[in-house]
Amino acid sequence: MSDDGERARMVGINHVALSVGDTEEAREFYGSIFDFEVRGRTDSAVFLDMGDQFLALTEDADDAGRTTDDHRHFGLVVDDADVVERRLEAEGVERIATAGLDFRDPWGNRIQVVQYDGVQFTKAGAVLDGMGLDLDKSESARAELAEKGMAPE
Repeated sequence: MSDDGERARMVGINHVALSVGDTEEAREFYGSIFDFEVRGRTDSAVFLDMGDQFLALTEDADDAGRTTDDHRHFGLVVDDADVVERRLEAEGVERIATAGLDFRDPWGNRIQVVQYDGVQFTKAGAVLDGMGLDLDKSESARAELAEKGMAPE
């Protein structure tokens, strides 16, 4: 591993994605235990809202030729995703072919990197100050948060 060059600052966890056999059964199971709103759905996933974070339940059917690890990952929030992209290239880390910035660590754990300004996940001002970060949100992230009554000041 190279010690030279700029590195992105890890800010927090945006979401965790778990593999399930059936997304509707999983939504019902989690709904029998927890109170939440469904943030969204796709053909193979349901997203359970947790304020500015979420739990993604993704359906992985073995008969579709996928393994249960194809979608299991966590979304890591950073201050600058471009820096992560450059570091991955410099270190020779192969990216996973997705629309986002996904890769696996040497042990096979899948990490999906998202930039702080583009997602709902929000750190309190005092926490950002304590971390020495001056970060803001994009207009689309602000709109999503405002819709929930959680717009940052």
